[in-house]
Amino acid sequence: MLPGAANLWVKSQKVPIVSGSDLERLKKQLQESSGFQSYGQIQQWLKSELGLSIAYKTVYKVVHNRLGAKLKVPRPQSTKQHPESLSHFKKNFL
Repeated sequence: MLPGAANLWVKSQKVPIVSGSDLERLKKQLQESSGFQSYGQIQQWLKSELGLSIAYKTVYKVVHNRLGAKLKVPRPQSTKQHPESLSHFKKNFL
């Protein structure tokens, strides 16, 4: 290795795909009560509203890592669940 060769390598700086006003619009849309239920929906919204064709993995990284947002998906509930049993449980055990 040549002396001083370590100084030749410069880390490349990638330009963010979603930035500026587009990132703010996405952030506002994520904060709405309806929100998005999947990253696929976000991907479609970016394509239709902003004209950005972005890979699913990139959408996930932007939403999850850069914005720290979560999707608006309710927890699953059993179809066998009875409302009477639930109210009884809440009164007696909680």
